[in-house]
Amino acid sequence: MVSAHATVLNPSGLHMRPAQRFVQGVSAFGCEVTLLFGEKRVNAKSIMQVMLAGITQGSTIEICCDGPDEAAALQAALDLIASGLGE
Repeated sequence: MVSAHATVLNPSGLHMRPAQRFVQGVSAFGCEVTLLFGEKRVNAKSIMQVMLAGITQGSTIEICCDGPDEAAALQAALDLIASGLGE
């Protein structure tokens, strides 16, 4: 398992559109991808769970990946967050 922290940059946090982009990006990988936000632990491949986590701009999240392509998935997730998810 690998993990890293990231700060959400886009102004509206992980609402519908950025959450969808994030979920689509990490769903391409065969490993499990989990977001930790405060006390919440959510499946990063589930748009509903990501949106319901209430992750806002400036929030620090931990991205955890576990499985065969975990390093690539983690890097992709970090790149997505750093890109602002198109916003």
